[in-house]
Amino acid sequence: MEGTGGSSASAAAPVNQWWQEFSKLFQYYLDKSTPHATYRWIGSLVIVSIFVLRVFYVQGFYIVSYGLGIYLLNLLIGFLSPLVDPELEPSDGPLLPTKGSDEFKPFIRRLPEFKFWYSFTKAFCVAFVMTFFSVFDVPVFWPILLCYWVVLFVLTMRRQIAHMIKYKYIPFNIGKQKYTGKRSSASSSGSRAD
Repeated sequence: MEGTGGSSASAAAPVNQWWQEFSKLFQYYLDKSTPHATYRWIGSLVIVSIFVLRVFYVQGFYIVSYGLGIYLLNLLIGFLSPLVDPELEPSDGPLLPTKGSDEFKPFIRRLPEFKFWYSFTKAFCVAFVMTFFSVFDVPVFWPILLCYWVVLFVLTMRRQIAHMIKYKYIPFNIGKQKYTGKRSSASSSGSRAD
């Protein structure tokens, strides 16, 4: 009986080693893709289109799609939300300007773009794998699920959009943000006094 436990441990060692090597390689390529946001999102759109074609071709798995939509809505709320909500907690740290006279301070997301992209892509991969198991193909009237999701989206995003308008935050601005406050009258005239 003792020999049986030793042989299973020795059989699992190559699998563990292979898994560790695969994890290191995956992490290496994930780290290399970090600065290339456009290419990452193009790759994600390819994965999304494969999932959509699979669901369209099979004409099922609407529950999986609905659950995926709810998860993505949760990710989007995390992506659009500030790390510290200035309405709930007064903070000594950076805040967004509420008036034109306020100084610009950077907006820090609760869910950074890279983590948002990674979770988004991983969710579609998991949902795609779930479409190969018939237990997840529950018959349901999909327009009802779509209506529920749209209502949920509108209700949850209303607060986020109002918050972005109040704090003058544009969430999809790519690049470094700059303060573009009012210029003084001398610099705005455009003429130089030589």
